[in-house]
Amino acid sequence: MKSVNLIRHSCGAIVLGLVSIAIAPASAADVIAEWATVKPPAAPELKPAKLDGKTTALLILDLQKPSCTMQRRVRCVDTIPKVKRLHDAARAAGATVIYSFAGAGDPHEIADPGFAPRDGEWMAQRGPDKFLGSDLEKRLKDKGIKTVIVTGSSAQGVVIGTGSGAAQRGYQVVVPVDGMSSDDAYSEQYAAWHMAKGGPAIVTDKVTLTRTDMISF
Repeated sequence: MKSVNLIRHSCGAIVLGLVSIAIAPASAADVIAEWATVKPPAAPELKPAKLDGKTTALLILDLQKPSCTMQRRVRCVDTIPKVKRLHDAARAAGATVIYSFAGAGDPHEIADPGFAPRDGEWMAQRGPDKFLGSDLEKRLKDKGIKTVIVTGSSAQGVVIGTGSGAAQRGYQVVVPVDGMSSDDAYSEQYAAWHMAKGGPAIVTDKVTLTRTDMISF
């Protein structure tokens, strides 16, 4: 009798298992397989930024030739007039201005001589996070900086890298979307989303996404 019951129990378990497999939902596809069906989220809100010039630093990152030219990166060239206006307003307000130059670090490669660095304002630094391997943090601390405005190219590189690095060091971070650039609009969109919404809270809680004409001193 025990054998019969055991057989019945085993058969019942097998049947239930087969039924469960039959009605279980198919496993989710990976993100590449779903790529064409993913709907992007709503654009993050842009907010005005009223800043104190004395405690603000404008970071102009890797806006240099030959990468920022009509032949190499048209979208970078389009940001130059906006960064120039922001640069002029920042200087007039007494803000600190710091530049980075990738590669050999030649300030003569600035994309526009109209906002070229002055003596002691630039540094040579490779990589997306300009805090790494440089004295950027010391410069900011020595000036009593509390807020950094991050501009530059590429958006998915230096803007995310240096902006995130600044936020994690306790600085308020202002990112004007028309002051950053990349090879394509998607990379800029990704950078804007990451800084405002998609990154860790330790970063996004300190970020203000804005435009250059929404920044005042």
